Amino acid sequence: MSWLSLLNNLENGTVRAATQDEQGNWHANVEVKQGILEAFRNGTNTEFPGGFVDKDNLAPQGFAAKAGVRMVPGGSSVRRGAYVAAGTIIMPPAYVNIGAYIDEGTMVDSHALVGSCAQIGKNVHLSAAVQVGGVLEPIGASPVVVEDNAFIGAGCVLVEGVVVKKGAVLAPGVRLSASIPVYDCVNERVLEKGEAIPKNAIVIPGSRPAKGDWAQQQGLSLSCALIVKYRDEQSDAALELEEVLR
Repeated sequence: MSWLSLLNNLENGTVRAATQDEQGNWHANVEVKQGILEAFRNGTNTEFPGGFVDKDNLAPQGFAAKAGVRMVPGGSSVRRGAYVAAGTIIMPPAYVNIGAYIDEGTMVDSHALVGSCAQIGKNVHLSAAVQVGGVLEPIGASPVVVEDNAFIGAGCVLVEGVVVKKGAVLAPGVRLSASIPVYDCVNERVLEKGEAIPKNAIVIPGSRPAKGDWAQQQGLSLSCALIVKYRDEQSDAALELEEVLR
């Protein structure tokens, strides 16, 4: 597949930068990422209106009303090669990078970033200033994935291939990466490195004592994340306002 056909297929959602296997695990689509990198190599820097400079083959997308995407004026941009499904709302300013996939009914709030190849499910809320990291290299590295009906609170940062399973809720300020431990206070265990945030988990920011006598004498702590409960009817009701505002 040529890089041009790849970009078109990414934009119409028939090809994705990551796929999910029968066990629910996500894997990078290496051929897609290679094609995106080829598109960069084949582009030439050019000037766009407003004083912007980027590859001539990666111009920002525009949307017609029939696409069903509501992109509110004010400085947002969706780059070439990203898929945005009908029913998505993008509040300004926000940025969706190449290879990203955003499914139906999702809200991308102000100052939010959906990085390259990130995969966002149906009816997800990415609150203000959420940073969903992107990854093109190394070529086999898995992108960040947020599955259907997850709620990502303001200022959350998700990087390094973190996966958030269906229905999970991240409180404002949660930071997740490959090196930040997640403590499941409900089941009294620590998630294994690379393990996804479980379905319907409610996660808040936490801290843990830094190791070493000197660090402990200074009262130093390191960040972590805490699963404090799993969603039930009461916590679902607290999110009904969000559905009204869509």
